[in-house]
Amino acid sequence: MKPQYVLPFERPIVELEEQLARLEAQPAPVPTTLEAIRNMRVEIAKLKRDVFENLNPWETVQVARHQDRPQARDYIELVCDEFIELHGDRAFGDDRAINAGFAKIDDCKVLFIGQHKGRNLKERNECLYGCAHPEGYRKALLKMELAAKFNLPIVCLVDTPGAYPGIGAEERGQAYAIAVNLREMSQLPVPIICIVIGEGGSGGALGLGIGDYVGILQFAYYSVISPEGCAGIMWKSVEFASKAAHALKFTGPDLLKFGVVDEVIPEPIGGAHRDHRAMASVLKSTIVRNLRALEQIPKEELLERRYQKFRRMGEFEELAAVSDA
Repeated sequence: MKPQYVLPFERPIVELEEQLARLEAQPAPVPTTLEAIRNMRVEIAKLKRDVFENLNPWETVQVARHQDRPQARDYIELVCDEFIELHGDRAFGDDRAINAGFAKIDDCKVLFIGQHKGRNLKERNECLYGCAHPEGYRKALLKMELAAKFNLPIVCLVDTPGAYPGIGAEERGQAYAIAVNLREMSQLPVPIICIVIGEGGSGGALGLGIGDYVGILQFAYYSVISPEGCAGIMWKSVEFASKAAHALKFTGPDLLKFGVVDEVIPEPIGGAHRDHRAMASVLKSTIVRNLRALEQIPKEELLERRYQKFRRMGEFEELAAVSDA
């Protein structure tokens, strides 16, 4: 599928694809044209592979934010055989940035939770570009506790630049709501799968990120702060966002090396935004595979492994100071 929005490093690919489309549109192509079509298809596939296998961290951020990238509701439609949405936090309202509901994936019954940014302007305003309020995190936790009551595993798709930073959100306990989610998710006695599908920004992402399996898509990122936020603090200007992206080490390979994620999930050649169905198929198989593995683990062992998993993060080495005396 041709993306509607083209990133700078995608332009050579799109130009070749446009040439290919013109060749394929010819009503009665001659043998030389057919040969040119075959050669161009090979050239496009090679160029896609060369470009997307060598993205730097800032370019990865741009792909993670791509307007055509599949979002939570897209995956709900493509991955789930059934989905019944649940609403509200029983306290304030229904945060549209977080979609939650019971779902069936193959023969697995789960609670499916996803952060959704919105496709058009109206939907983005409703979802606040994926930035959830406290009621969104309370809604998610309420549904997770309901799933635990019925012994259903939980699947969370993370895609947010961060929790909503407005005054109203702070007044209603944004930090507290996220902190409660961290505490309670660490103790839920059912398997939890968390996958970063786009942006994984700050506490807004971590509020749905405590799981037995944490995966990240190949061109997603997971970070304590956005590159623009880091650049604003460290260098007093967002112009240094690219430099910050390199310093933060928040792409899949680095996160895997640090033990923050368990797996980097490959995307179709050219990124998930070019083939929603192929990406959904890979995501579905990843979810089902890990669900079946986690369901074999006794509850006590599952909780202990989850606890140790997050305790191991952030390890450092202390060296004794050497005196000159």
